[in-house]
Amino acid sequence: MKSKLITIMFIIIGAITLIGATAFIVFTKFTGDEKPKEPTIDEVIASTVEVPEITTKLLSNDYLRISFNIQTDNEKAKEELEKRQFQVKNLIIKELSDMKSEEFKGEEGIASLESKLEVRINELMQEGKVVKVYATSFLPQ
Repeated sequence: MKSKLITIMFIIIGAITLIGATAFIVFTKFTGDEKPKEPTIDEVIASTVEVPEITTKLLSNDYLRISFNIQTDNEKAKEELEKRQFQVKNLIIKELSDMKSEEFKGEEGIASLESKLEVRINELMQEGKVVKVYATSFLPQ
C-alpha cells in the first residue's frame, strides 16, 4: 500500500512538472521580447513613393530644388500616398516657404525638414502611415 502511494505521488509530481514546463515554454515563446524585424531593401523599395523634384522659393528669397522618397508601412498606404501626391507636394511647398536657406546648413536642417514632413503627411494618411521621408536631391540656388 505504501509503495502504491509513493508511485501515485511520483506520477502526480511528474505530471505537474510536465505541465509547468510546457506552460513555461508556451509562455516564453508567445510573449518573448521579439524586436520587430527590419524590412529588407526590396520591401522598403516596394513601399516607397517617389516625389518628383520640386522647385520653390524660400522665405529668404532663395530658390530650392528638392525631391523626396517617402517610405510607407504597407501597400495600401503606398497606394493612398500615390493618390495624395498633390497634397504632399502642397505640404512640401508650404513647409519650404516658411524656411530660410540658412536653415539648410548641415545635416540637421535636412533631417529636421524630413521629420516635419513625416508628421504632416501622417496627418493626411488613413490607410497606414509614413515610416520615413528621404530627401533624395537637394540643390539650393
